[in-house]
Amino acid sequence: MISPLASIHPNAKLGNNVTVEPFAYIQGDVVIGDDCWIGPHSSIMDGARIGKNCKIFPGAVISAIPQDLKFAGEITTAEIGDNTTIRECVTINRGTKDRFKTAVGNNCLLMAYVHLGHDCIVGNNVILANSVNLSGHVTIEDFAILEGYVGVGQFVRIGAHSFIGGQTGVRKNVPPFVKAAREPLAYIGVNSIGLRRRGYSDEQVRQIEDIYRTLYVKGLNVSNALSVIEKEMADTAEKAQILKFITESKDGIIRGLV
Repeated sequence: MISPLASIHPNAKLGNNVTVEPFAYIQGDVVIGDDCWIGPHSSIMDGARIGKNCKIFPGAVISAIPQDLKFAGEITTAEIGDNTTIRECVTINRGTKDRFKTAVGNNCLLMAYVHLGHDCIVGNNVILANSVNLSGHVTIEDFAILEGYVGVGQFVRIGAHSFIGGQTGVRKNVPPFVKAAREPLAYIGVNSIGLRRRGYSDEQVRQIEDIYRTLYVKGLNVSNALSVIEKEMADTAEKAQILKFITESKDGIIRGLV
């Protein structure tokens, strides 16, 4: 159902069974997939690419131009995958010439007042709780959960299956599978409950715990800890994922508790 009180540019491409509520605003360079619900007073701007079965709640602004003084009007997008919910007053800025897009994956939940800066890449099955704010160029991998009022600095990467406690600032990369909290942000354990809920076996969780015990608890520096992990622990997909993430984190990872 398309409300006659909505403002929709004739060039906008809407899929089948899309509902657009009164006073929604949709510009011309927009693609919206089947079975979406576009709530009242939401704004879908040029460059928006929205998948199927998404819900965009009132006051959300999707694909506004970046809040970046270097932005020069380049053609970029803000992309949202299938089955994703964007709650009230979320703002998602489109990309710049760095990545040319801002993207949110499938099956995500962005709660009220979340902000995604330009060139952020958010994976699948991610939950960003109320008032999470991502600066530009942030990467969040699949199944990560950020609690309310988390602020993430530019170029930070947050690993898959990680959990970040509320009201914290993220200034360094957060490795996969961990829980992080406190201020300044620190490793506080492995996200074992979340991993088991997603089908990881006890053996897989134990190895992940052993890896992070070596990295954060045994008093080794990062390079020595990585050497021990590489030489002494069984080769698994999880080990490879952790080592790859840390070795690619040129600006460092979060610290352990002291």
